[in-house]
Amino acid sequence: MKKTYLLFIFIAALSSNLFAGNKSTPPNIILIFCDDLGYADLSSYGSLWNQTPEVDQMAVEGVRFTDFYAGAPVCSPSRAGLMTGCYARRVDLDLDQNNAWVLFPKAKKGINPEETILPEALKKAGYSTAIIGKWHLGDQPEFLPINHGFDYWFGLPYSNDMGIEKENIPLLPIMQNEKVIGVINQKSESEMSTLTERYTEEALNWIGKNKKKPFFIYLAHTMPHNPVAARKQFHRKTNNLKKGFGASVAEISWSTGEILNYLKQEGLAKNTLVIFTSDNGGQPYWGASNGILKGNKGQTFEGGIRVPCIAWWPGRIKPGTTCNSPASVLDFYSTFTALANLNINDSIKRDGTDISDYLFNPAKIREDRPFFYWHVGYLQAVRYGDWKLNLLGQFSKEEQQNILKSTYGHTVFPDNIELYNLRSDPGEKTNVADKNPEIVAQIQKLAEKEISALGEWTDKGPEVRKTIYIDSPEILLK
Repeated sequence: MKKTYLLFIFIAALSSNLFAGNKSTPPNIILIFCDDLGYADLSSYGSLWNQTPEVDQMAVEGVRFTDFYAGAPVCSPSRAGLMTGCYARRVDLDLDQNNAWVLFPKAKKGINPEETILPEALKKAGYSTAIIGKWHLGDQPEFLPINHGFDYWFGLPYSNDMGIEKENIPLLPIMQNEKVIGVINQKSESEMSTLTERYTEEALNWIGKNKKKPFFIYLAHTMPHNPVAARKQFHRKTNNLKKGFGASVAEISWSTGEILNYLKQEGLAKNTLVIFTSDNGGQPYWGASNGILKGNKGQTFEGGIRVPCIAWWPGRIKPGTTCNSPASVLDFYSTFTALANLNINDSIKRDGTDISDYLFNPAKIREDRPFFYWHVGYLQAVRYGDWKLNLLGQFSKEEQQNILKSTYGHTVFPDNIELYNLRSDPGEKTNVADKNPEIVAQIQKLAEKEISALGEWTDKGPEVRKTIYIDSPEILLK
């Protein structure tokens, strides 16, 4: 009996060490970032019509997050959160110069050149860095990724619908580092359908050239943002009524499989962390699904900001595990730098935290921090533990008009403040504010403290790090 007990202890200790982070060897890091992929757009998250076998296998071999949040419910501020570890409000990128919700071509503002963003931090640990795909943090030279710590860039400077909407130019610039090397016609499905394959080839080629030292690659897919497109063979792999959307999701899954298979073939898998997630929730009108979650892209209901997230690291992350703890894309900055053995002792305030424990011990619960839902200059909701307080019902008519203008009407205002228990009611159906006044008061105090630090609308709080403005920005395509 005693021998059996000692054997059990030995096996448990061995298992614990096997699925734990190795502090001595910085891992390669690949972040696969989809555009407008909804919470329920993967089979592993409940989709019945999108076929995503490669990403689903990634979940089988890794950890799947159930309560993972984007940095914001739209593109630019979400990506600002990813790159800085801060709410976009803190780094002055929650609105463009005209108070629109994302940055458009020829925007006067972008990511502050003085910010030390994620690739710049990782370079201090000896990493090679690349971005393949969409940037969307400013298209002027001062803001381009090649001037912010990325060694290489191939992709688009902004969303694939931007030229049509703002400059009446149906051509998108294809960038390589700081140069426009070609164009792609947004109105041509055959041209648009080449993007995911091209990104995949670029990513694999770059990894092959840089695999002898630690690398970080940010694979920021253009799809499935509208206008969606995919190669013809992927149209046969979806039952989605919006064929183009389902096909683009299937092709992203294929792309992910190509990346993972390459890592295995080259012997890189056991020292490579791969994370798959999305920049914000999906838009059902285009074919996305957020499942039982309320709302969609552009809103601070769960459907606009809760996204799928899967982490994969053979030999380090225990296969087939689930993490129910709330986490955010803002946490990647602190997590990746910690895994790279970087000691970030600067005085810069960051809103994310190191969640590497969630990778190696996903059953661990930590609910001692609030998650703030900033959008278009206003704090619209707060999650604390299982509770979410929706603040939209307390805004004045003037504030509501500001929000409606910035979101192009994509905001719904309830009559009163709302409180939901997201563990039992993730669809935000039953308002329990009247039954829990003490919880409402507790979370309101957290909101008031956050607003006092960061301000609201055009009133920048004392902790906002203002970005720079370009007086005479130029469009990339003349």
